Amino acid sequence: MEEKKAWDKVNQWGEELALLREIIQKTELVETNKWGGEIYTINNKNVLGIGGFKNYFTIWFWNGVFLKDEAKVLVNANEGVTKGLRQWRFISAADVNEKLVIHYINEAITNEKAGLSIKPEKKEAMQCDFFESELKKDSKLNVAFEQFSAYKQKEFWEYMATAKQEKTKISRLEKIRPMIIDGIGLNDKYRK
Repeated sequence: MEEKKAWDKVNQWGEELALLREIIQKTELVETNKWGGEIYTINNKNVLGIGGFKNYFTIWFWNGVFLKDEAKVLVNANEGVTKGLRQWRFISAADVNEKLVIHYINEAITNEKAGLSIKPEKKEAMQCDFFESELKKDSKLNVAFEQFSAYKQKEFWEYMATAKQEKTKISRLEKIRPMIIDGIGLNDKYRK
């Protein structure tokens, strides 16, 4: 039998996570394993996960920001960074109110089915005057560059725009010019 992978950083929450798992299994969520831990989905969309940390075990709701949180149990684990994710932390099995947990889970399922989610912000590609002028000067380079997807073009723009010194910009251009001409994306060697 395959061993369940759970986020239990300190290996002390086995029984408590089993209790949460048991409660979650009473809902229509489907258990899957992503990023090394248990994630529960509906229609292949992440709804919640469970895990254990040093001082607590938790349920985190992917789009918890949309939950009414009438019991005031949810926290933003990383204020100012995390937009949608909310955690419900417990320090013992006695803290777990099954009826309330199921209520929150069912609300999260309803929200997911309604399509409530925070969409990642689209970032504009960085600009680099040096790179832009090189593309204008070299039509072969420009034509080859235009063949890349917007995503791969953005990678090149950011690579060039983050160079601070002129000599760095020149050396980076020397590195990427043959890649662009040959149709090789900046990070293609890392992609499968």
